[in-house]
Amino acid sequence: MLDIKRIRKDPEAIRKAVERLHTDTPLDSILKLDQSHRELLVQVEDLKAIRNSVSKDIANEKDDQLRKVKIQEMRRVGDRIGEMDDQLRLIEEALREALLSMPNIPHETAPDGQSENDNVVIREVGSPRVFEFDPKPHWELAERLGIIDFERGTRISGSRFYILKGLGARLQRAVISFMLDLHTQEHGYTEVYPPFMVRSECLYGTGQLPKFGDNLYRDAEEDFYFIPTAEVPVTNMHAGEIFDPGILPLNYVAASACFRREKMSAGRDVRGIKRGHQFDKVEIVKFVEPDTSYQELEILLGHAEKVCIALGIPHRVLNICAADLSFTASKKYDIEVWAPGCNEWLEVSSCSNFEDFQARRADIKYRPEPKAKARYVHTLNGSGLALPRTLIAILENFQEADGSVTIPSILIPYMNGLRQIGPR
Repeated sequence: MLDIKRIRKDPEAIRKAVERLHTDTPLDSILKLDQSHRELLVQVEDLKAIRNSVSKDIANEKDDQLRKVKIQEMRRVGDRIGEMDDQLRLIEEALREALLSMPNIPHETAPDGQSENDNVVIREVGSPRVFEFDPKPHWELAERLGIIDFERGTRISGSRFYILKGLGARLQRAVISFMLDLHTQEHGYTEVYPPFMVRSECLYGTGQLPKFGDNLYRDAEEDFYFIPTAEVPVTNMHAGEIFDPGILPLNYVAASACFRREKMSAGRDVRGIKRGHQFDKVEIVKFVEPDTSYQELEILLGHAEKVCIALGIPHRVLNICAADLSFTASKKYDIEVWAPGCNEWLEVSSCSNFEDFQARRADIKYRPEPKAKARYVHTLNGSGLALPRTLIAILENFQEADGSVTIPSILIPYMNGLRQIGPR
């Protein structure tokens, strides 16, 4: 959520900033509601001041007739104050709803652009493998290896579901365990295992609600939502808290299932496991002081990239243009891995700095010094990495001519020494 004082102070600067997003925003509504709120508040406070003053006069008034007249006048003033207080509450609710629907402001280093086609590749790491045969897509490889079952997944849950089995399930578990170990043992993150269901206020806190409610799975009877990412419960671990001086930065990592109501265009990504309603992901979350948040973003990005490097998967990093930023991000990098069987780059991580956008919504603050005024923290997060696209990249990059898949060396200990998955 943006600070209303910031909007009020320089609305034209905010307008120019959000124009870079190339999307509709409720800025005009916010400005009108804020103006109405302030004007009405002045009127109410003036009436309350009059009532307080006259009430003192009534207490000292010795003329019974005058006292009765003043009492009647103040009753009418009281009724008017009640009506105006009701109007204030309605305006405050409308203003809060508009602020909750207002996207974050893009950072100055986010490139200008019209769409995802204007994202800027800032580096490529690793060279794509040159194959002596035509590399197969992961869905053909996995079915021939007997490590995935699309038919039964669809049978039990519908389209966009599948079953990993045998060494397929083992490989995914190995990747997750490796990533958790890397982030906890080498990068210093604290591992948490959060709930996979949260209350709606948590989704408001991280910015999924109200804008993206249609993409969320919700319990029909209770106020529970299935999480779209571990970012939601991990960030809300500290909702309503004030960190003591010296606590920040706080760094967390969590592996979780994620649930999203994917609304895909007909024919888009219909094969394989690139898009699904349920998938696993390792998420890293940072709570940091504002002055260091962009340094911390580079650190977070490096930690996510380290997964690709350790696995030996070619990847590239994109600086996301303003028009393609998420609703909550002020600056975002995407990491994409090369999938030779699909012949495309696949996003496996978005590393974002939200500045104080989420912290204002979830009310997360810190004190820079003892007894200092509490300030909002900056929150950051990124996937480190997301499954199943990391699994896709492993299968397609490490496939052999006979249809087998070589296990990346870093994963061999997690596979009990297994070095290759062979055809059935």
